[in-house]
Amino acid sequence: MGILALVNHVINFLAPAFWLALLLPLFSTIYIRKRPITLVWYAQSAIHFIVGSAVLVGNLLVFGRDGKMMTYLTLVLMAATVQWWIREKR
Repeated sequence: MGILALVNHVINFLAPAFWLALLLPLFSTIYIRKRPITLVWYAQSAIHFIVGSAVLVGNLLVFGRDGKMMTYLTLVLMAATVQWWIREKR
């Protein structure tokens, strides 16, 4: 495998965490208006991307392959938990 193929695989591996991290803070400000925002959107996105990447790598180590539905379920649940924690933090 060449370096370009490796970079392509890593980008595609981390794409779900990236897009979830980018879109979740945006939609949370639209749907949850009663609570004040404690962190700016790019700080929230960075936290979500770090947690999401850790979930993807952890599930890759546990299951031995990428793309299992349990991995994506864990990713969504952890992202929701982190977003809840960010919104409850004062």
